[in-house]
Amino acid sequence: MSLRQKKSANTEINESKSELTPNLKAQIGKTWGRDRDISYITVLFSTLILTCCPLLVFVFWVNCTHYQCSLYEPIYRLQISGFSKEAFDSVVLQKLPQFTWDGIKIYLSWLSFQAILYAILPAKIGYGQRTPAGHILPYKVNGLLAWFITHTLFLVGAFCFNWWKGSIIHDNWGALLIAANIYGYFLTFFSFAKAYIMPSHPEDRKFSGSFIYDLLMGIEMNPRFGKYWDFKLFHNGRPGIIAWTLINLSFAAAQYNQIGYVTNSMILLNFLHAVYVLDFFYNEDWYLRTIDIAHDHFGFYLAWGDTVWLPWMYTVQSHYLVRNTVDLSVPYFLLVLTTGLSGYYIFRAVNHQKDIVRRMDGNCKIWGKPAQFIRTHFVTSDGKEHNSILLTSGFWGISRHFNYVGDLLISLAMCLTCGFDHLLPYFYIIYMFILLIHRIYRDDARCRGKYGKYWDNYCQVVKWKLFPYIF
Repeated sequence: MSLRQKKSANTEINESKSELTPNLKAQIGKTWGRDRDISYITVLFSTLILTCCPLLVFVFWVNCTHYQCSLYEPIYRLQISGFSKEAFDSVVLQKLPQFTWDGIKIYLSWLSFQAILYAILPAKIGYGQRTPAGHILPYKVNGLLAWFITHTLFLVGAFCFNWWKGSIIHDNWGALLIAANIYGYFLTFFSFAKAYIMPSHPEDRKFSGSFIYDLLMGIEMNPRFGKYWDFKLFHNGRPGIIAWTLINLSFAAAQYNQIGYVTNSMILLNFLHAVYVLDFFYNEDWYLRTIDIAHDHFGFYLAWGDTVWLPWMYTVQSHYLVRNTVDLSVPYFLLVLTTGLSGYYIFRAVNHQKDIVRRMDGNCKIWGKPAQFIRTHFVTSDGKEHNSILLTSGFWGISRHFNYVGDLLISLAMCLTCGFDHLLPYFYIIYMFILLIHRIYRDDARCRGKYGKYWDNYCQVVKWKLFPYIF
């Protein structure tokens, strides 16, 4: 960073009210979520997501359950059979998960239990980021307590009282996939209808003019029942992320039932996932100001994604390790552990720097030196003016999204627990890389509309989006 850039980064850039022209206010309001035209390409891409993502989950389930997570094996069987209708029926259709009432009962019991915990457990009240219409919403933050109660009950019920098998989730994984899809689609269409009939905050809705796009990305920003029951926080945290570690435990129990012990790869995977999940709930109040809560609207992307995509696709490594026994050497085990913990440190340290600078209004030190930042002014769609800070030192001086480097290292470590015999368990790191790159471009467009010339100045100071000197 040049001396001139450092000086610019430390300068508080002020803008009088007269400089906030009507055109600028209109541009900010439009970018922050008001009505906008959607191209045919966007509608086509949205249609592909709505149809292909559910199919991909079923494909992965079939591959792991019947073909040891091999992507090649079912294709090979179809090929040697000449891709006949009979071959497709035996290789694919007859292998699909089956609906069972037990699956429905288990899933509804799980969902109801988490809803009760969300409603009745003692909770700190956290507050989200200001919405485009200027609302600062309260949230019940009690996920960590819910996580401990859920996992304690699961382990005690399975191994002390024999109320259910420790492998109950694994044993009903296909039926639960059917049940979760039913609920995910119901939630998607219910949320879509609610946005028209009884929106929680009408002025924060976003209509694109496309039914497909609105169904995918959502209309309401913060759909709620009452004051505190928030759809986004509940569905992402409870049936989504709490399930993550519970699924891993159940698959570890299934592995023990099959081979008589739990491999060190499965133990390491459980540990890495637990670190990530516990960090999420320990910092649940911080999560209220991340992109999922602060910027995304609630449609299929989050409704179905939280109830199906997250529990099934994010835990594909544990499914793989049940079907493929992987015993890691000590050096490789330590390498993967170090990679995961390094990623966690980066992820947490980067976000901590931004939080402390904003909490202290810039009056703090980063890496032993006074924080460097750009002070911004922006207008929400209700016409009110606000201030914020764009940090340009520490990790945030290396790249605009260095926290994603930590995310990617953690994700890579989770995949590395599975060895290198198959590609499928590495889907997670591939998906995360694509997701985070997409988020970088979304964030750039949003911030450019929100901060205007301040964002341009920030990009001149911090040139790299993710990897220094690469991207």
